[in-house]
Amino acid sequence: MEAIGGQALIEGVLMRNKNLIGIAVRKPDGKIKTKTEKLNFLNRLKKIIFIRGIIVLVETLYVGTKALIYSANEAGNEKEEKINKKEVFLSLFLSVIFALGFFVFLPLYLTKLIVSSGILFNIIDGFIRIFIFVLYIIIISFMKDIKRVFQYHGAEHMAVHCYENKDKLNIENCRKYSTVHPRCGTNFLFIVLILSILIFSLITSRSFLIKIFSRIVLIPVIASVSYEFLKLGAKFKNNLFLRILTKPGLLLQKVTTRNPEKDQIEVAISALKLVVE
Repeated sequence: MEAIGGQALIEGVLMRNKNLIGIAVRKPDGKIKTKTEKLNFLNRLKKIIFIRGIIVLVETLYVGTKALIYSANEAGNEKEEKINKKEVFLSLFLSVIFALGFFVFLPLYLTKLIVSSGILFNIIDGFIRIFIFVLYIIIISFMKDIKRVFQYHGAEHMAVHCYENKDKLNIENCRKYSTVHPRCGTNFLFIVLILSILIFSLITSRSFLIKIFSRIVLIPVIASVSYEFLKLGAKFKNNLFLRILTKPGLLLQKVTTRNPEKDQIEVAISALKLVVE
């Protein structure tokens, strides 16, 4: 059985099976709009260990952003102005700037106020980054629109669990399963944060500019290694080291997923059926 991936959208869910994408969105009139799409993005490179993590990361960012635009436009009122590509590009650009400032520059600045250099600097920097990330997730979880997305996130995981356990895909069967899944992107992000502490600890330069530069340049490397650990964690669930590495991400999923409503599970099932039937 192939590993199914997914993503919560605006009033919708994206599911992926190999190179097939299925999207289901709840329209304002209550009907479910669906679409499928095939991907052919550097497929040969996805088989090369460590390289595939970077390819998948770029592809996921592209596909996820594109799907979010589609879902926002489909779930919105017809009278509302549709989101155009320029607005998306600007939003994505500002998001990258925000992420670098909030999760790279701010932790470095705060750490510099405590200690100037050495391994201790990188350890404190890493823990501050984790604290900011967790705090950020908790704060946005109280926003009404984000709560809806987190419910769809939970519905996505329930549907995938149901399929992986070979149960018939229906709302009742999906309800039996957890909203937490070991291959979730939340796990991936937490593994990135943990591994970044270990990798950045090798950067012992006193130069603040080198510290900033190294943290930006090494992002693809850390993401690639994290992707391999995520796959291993899903494959070897009983390995103690991998369980410790993935445990924080599983706990954080208690925040990034919420118990969905019936109609949200129905949307997740609709998306999943597009890629498995």
